[in-house]
Amino acid sequence: MPSVAVKLYSVFFKLLLKHRLQNLISSSPDDDASPDPFGVSTRSDESVAAANPSFTDGVATKDIHIDPMTSLTVRIFLPESALSPSELRRGDDDSHSHPHNPRSDRRHSYAVIPRNQTSPERNESRRKSYEPYGGYAPSAKRSSRKLPVMLQFHGGGWVAGGSDSAANDFFCRRIAKVCDVIVLAVGYRLAPENRYPAAFEDGVKVLNWLGKQANLADCCKSLGNNRRVNGVELKKLNVQGHIVDAFGASMVEPWLAAHADPSRCVLLGVSCGGNIADYVARKAVEAGKLLEPVKVVAQVLMYPFFIGNNPTQSEIKLANSYFYDKSVSALAWKLFLPEKEFDFDHPAANPLAHNRSGPPLKLMPPTLTVVAEHDWMRDRAIAYAEELRKVNVDSPVLEYKDAVHEFATLDMLLKTPQAQACAEDIAIWVKKYISLRGHEFSY
Repeated sequence: MPSVAVKLYSVFFKLLLKHRLQNLISSSPDDDASPDPFGVSTRSDESVAAANPSFTDGVATKDIHIDPMTSLTVRIFLPESALSPSELRRGDDDSHSHPHNPRSDRRHSYAVIPRNQTSPERNESRRKSYEPYGGYAPSAKRSSRKLPVMLQFHGGGWVAGGSDSAANDFFCRRIAKVCDVIVLAVGYRLAPENRYPAAFEDGVKVLNWLGKQANLADCCKSLGNNRRVNGVELKKLNVQGHIVDAFGASMVEPWLAAHADPSRCVLLGVSCGGNIADYVARKAVEAGKLLEPVKVVAQVLMYPFFIGNNPTQSEIKLANSYFYDKSVSALAWKLFLPEKEFDFDHPAANPLAHNRSGPPLKLMPPTLTVVAEHDWMRDRAIAYAEELRKVNVDSPVLEYKDAVHEFATLDMLLKTPQAQACAEDIAIWVKKYISLRGHEFSY
């Protein structure tokens, strides 16, 4: 069973969340009112972490506002390993400080591929061998390597959270290090200012933006290699040969141009972010080669926010479970779905709804599903994974005993051994699909 501290925190969490949701419902615009085109991506009363472009803890971050018409942003998490071409530093997370083995907290246990260990002195000397990212543009003096890209969609029941929240910042830093990927945390628009399908559209927009960045970077590289065009010598472009807009500002994101490999793209969704990730995966399948060079090779759904009209056993037995219980979650769905479309079998809510459109399930990318023992949403997430497996999609389920909804991403639970173990399990599975050397990592 969850600890006494978790139980007490859950009680206060649900009281505060219910109060916030009721206030949002009372103040939310009706469906006839025009939605706020700019919207919000983080609530003002939430704790946020400032972006830091230096590798103070092994990961540099910066925020990019990618849509001038809305509040859509991404926070880029660049691991330090992107700067070193050989003997990469592995994630220096807080797991080594725990004498307790976190893997004993999982219901299903799998073998772990040990990471290369390096001494603190060697890490320190390597850190001093190059300058930290003090700014926003990579130095041409440094060698770099291409890393896979992971699009991350935060949780928060559609109405809270953000790509820059303190908890999400901590989680994304951890994932960037243990998975050795560039994480793009998506700051999608929140409800009720922007209801469905705003958050889903934002997810697709970021995926298309990633493809545009890759194509612009290729153009810059081509321009840099060709000094003459039609007999006219090109003047040297601005730093790193970036394509610029009418105001002289670079249109190319330098961190992605220098370090990102979009052909190895993974989607990771937390809670309601899992619903967004699954929608984006379907749209990526539909787009096919139109997304090139971006290719979604896998997705991770962490306790997705699925629901339906016909209750499952867990929805009945665990309806009053910890943190996001079923009654509180219903309020969140009421704020997210337009009143005229409110239905728990809405395609955004139920992945197996009869009216769900999109590509056949057999075309979906490999999907890892993470569920918690004490989460009322678990059965529907497991059922979706089972349907994917029936059509030969690699779709394992990791169920964690004594765990609650958002056990690996909630602020007070982020530093638990179980949360660390979950991140490492995700890394083991994801590396089957992002490793350049083939499927050397496997359960």
